[in-house]
Order: sequence, then structure tokens, then C-alpha cells
Amino acid sequence: MTRSPQLAMEPPALPAETPEEDGVQAAPSPSGRARHLAAMAESFLYALAGMALLLVLWWLGGKMVETNPRMFAFADFAPGPTFVRLLEMLGSGEAARMTGPSLYRVGFGLAWAVAVGVPMGILVGWFGKFGKLTNIPFQFLRMISPLSWMPIAVMAFTTWDGAIVFLIGIAAVWPVLFATAAGLKRVDPSWFKVARNLGARPWHMLFTIILPAISQDILTGVRLALGVAWIVLVPAEYLGVTSGLGYAINDARDTLEYDRLAATVVIIGIIGFGLDFLCQRAIARLSWHRED
Repeated sequence: MTRSPQLAMEPPALPAETPEEDGVQAAPSPSGRARHLAAMAESFLYALAGMALLLVLWWLGGKMVETNPRMFAFADFAPGPTFVRLLEMLGSGEAARMTGPSLYRVGFGLAWAVAVGVPMGILVGWFGKFGKLTNIPFQFLRMISPLSWMPIAVMAFTTWDGAIVFLIGIAAVWPVLFATAAGLKRVDPSWFKVARNLGARPWHMLFTIILPAISQDILTGVRLALGVAWIVLVPAEYLGVTSGLGYAINDARDTLEYDRLAATVVIIGIIGFGLDFLCQRAIARLSWHRED
């Protein structure tokens, strides 16, 4: 008996798995790499052009001050004297000595802001009634200038460092708190239903769903809080301390060393930019929508 043509036919070949279907990401094409490199080069050129424009404006301002009879005493604010003094401060270690205490104070103040702001933000975002109850008080406290708490900080803490850390913490806590609460409110409620159906306990829910889901929001709040803390740092360090970037600016002003003052301002800007860049990169690595 002859077999039917249908049974004699070989089964159709399965389509070949693509690298994406097999769990392996395809390597970017040469044209894609070229576009990426071109975009990076363009961004770098724009950054250089922006810095060059800033230096030109700074140089022009210095020339105007130098040629003004009423302001020539401030001529050391110009880029030339500033960068000469900056190199001296870097070579002698003065820049490192003034930066260390400031980073210590900002770090501790930011740590306290995260330690208080993240749990409080989770409570605000998770419990609707608690969020409604605390909304007006938190908004009211947020709008008070952090430096307004300076007399209270001086009376409440036995050391100047403690008072400065308190001022930085009370300024930085609000961006962390509100960013955490906003991130939790955007989490899909079905995630929690599935977790409960699988027997997740509140502790598991916190560390398995909530914190991973809002990690990017928390880092965004930390980035904003870092900017606020870095701004509050300088006036806060006018409080009786004899170290730090704020003290260095105040001391340079009192001794009329305007090149040292301008160099300290440049150091503050460079460190602040570097810290913000690190936060930005951490946020990008946690982004669920980034392009690899």
C-alpha cells in the first residue's frame, strides 16, 4: 500500500530563532554605532562651545571690572588670576582640605534626608488617608527656608557640625519624600494584587515590589535633594566653623583674596556638577525605558 502524499511530506521547517527571541541581544549595526558616535561627538562639541562662551563672558566681565576705576580692586575675579590661584590650591592640597569637611556634612545631611524621606514618602503614597492628613503640614514646612531654622539648630545641637547637618537634612528631605510618594502612586495596583495572591507578606511586598518599582523615583528625589543641599551648604557653613567651602569663601572675602574666592566658587561648581552627573548616570542605569 502506498503512503498518502500528505503523510509522506516532511514536516515544515521551524523558523530560525533570531538573537532577540533566543534571549541574546543583537549587536548594534555599524550604521547604528556610527550614529551613536556622531551624537556623542555633537554633544561634546556643544558642551565645549557652551563652556567657551561662558569663559568669554567671564573674561569680558573681568575686563570691564579692571577698567572701571570704582571696581578695579575686584580685578582678581577675572579668569586669569582665578585659574592661577586654583592651580596653587590644588597643588598645595588646600582645595582637598576645604572640600573634605563639606562633603562630610552634605553626605550626612543627605543620608538623614533619605532615611526620613523614603519611609515617610512610602507611607504618604501607600496610605491615602495619611497622605491627605499630612499634605498641608508637609507643604507648609517645605516652603519655610531651611536657613530660617538656623537659630533653632544652634540651640538644639551641641556642635556646629550637627547644626549644619540638620540644616542640610531639613532642606533635602522634601524632594526625597515627595518623589518617593509620587513614584509609589504610579505603581500598577495589579502588582500588589498578584503579590498578595502569591502569599507575599508586607515585608516581602516592600523589598520585592515597592522599592524596586520606585528606585528610579527615589534617585530622582536624591538628585534634586543633592542640588538643594549643595546650595544650602555654603551659607550654613558661615555658622562658626573653621573648615569647609563656605568658610573658605567667607574667609577669602574678609581677607580680600578675591582670586581665592573665585577659585573656591569654581571648585564648588565642579564638585556639584560631578555629584549631579553621578546621580544622573545612576538614574539612567535604573531606567526601564533606556535604549541599550
